Amino acid sequence: MNGHSRDSVANSVANSAQKAKDTVFNTASAAMTNIQNHPVTQNLTDTVANGPVGESVKTQAAKTTSEFQDLADSRRTPEQPAATGQPLTHYHSLFYRLLSWKNPRATAISFALSVLFIFAARYLNIIRYIFKALYLVLGITASAEIAGRTVFGSGLATQLRPRTYFVIPKESLERFLDDAEQFINFFVIEFQRVVFVENVWVTSAAFCASFISYWLVKWVPLWGLSLIATSTAYLAPLIYLQNKEAIDAHLQNAGHVINQQATQVKDLAAQHTGRATESVRTYASEYSKVAQDYIGTARQKTGTVKPTDFPSAPHADPVAPTDPVAKKAPAPEPAY
Repeated sequence: MNGHSRDSVANSVANSAQKAKDTVFNTASAAMTNIQNHPVTQNLTDTVANGPVGESVKTQAAKTTSEFQDLADSRRTPEQPAATGQPLTHYHSLFYRLLSWKNPRATAISFALSVLFIFAARYLNIIRYIFKALYLVLGITASAEIAGRTVFGSGLATQLRPRTYFVIPKESLERFLDDAEQFINFFVIEFQRVVFVENVWVTSAAFCASFISYWLVKWVPLWGLSLIATSTAYLAPLIYLQNKEAIDAHLQNAGHVINQQATQVKDLAAQHTGRATESVRTYASEYSKVAQDYIGTARQKTGTVKPTDFPSAPHADPVAPTDPVAKKAPAPEPAY
């Protein structure tokens, strides 16, 4: 079979496949249209869509959409900065609004999705399924391309190739990177605010949580700790909001007791410090008196040192001694 015949067969097969696809699509569309226009379907649609159930579903869907939109609009930098004066991220306002249950439907849905994700990561091998879907897609496309080139001279995957490949727009990528930066800095800033005690109650709660997690990690797996942490993060604010007056009263009483105890400890420490200071002064005075007595006794034993006890300094310049050998007279000559 030459190249022209092979191209003709390939075109015929492609045209036949296109006609078959159009026929199936038209048949399915006609069937769907007939089903939608059938009186029974119309009555059922009117009953469900316009009945109490349909109205309730529409109302709840509209409220849910509105709450998610309000949650998305709350992403703005808070007016109150950190203790260092630097501005916070817009995720501070987002998470505050999310965990404060000001949008209950949006918060409940996000809580349910977080719990489902934890259970899915625990009981479903998501990474294995991803690789399975990947090798199935690649195997199908490679097999279709090889079979098409072998039989028809033109690959089937090549026919489905788009004219231009999809790319991420630069603006979308920059917004994503900026959002990722804000998200990471949210955790970095919050960790420092907790460590340097901007709010003593938050730091105390973080201490209790980390201490409990230190002991729970010996018996509870990681997914269990994640579930406990997620449930605490979502349900603790809800419990506080439902019992705000009672909890605030208990916290106020606890703060009052702590302040009283701190004042008592401070006064007791001041008393002990004063007594210790007075004792140190007394001991220092006694030791100073004893040392002075020892110094006076030593002076009495050694006597008083007078200026006349030292030799007087010379007033004239010293004279160098004469050399007796140099001054000796010469010997007389012998007489003949």
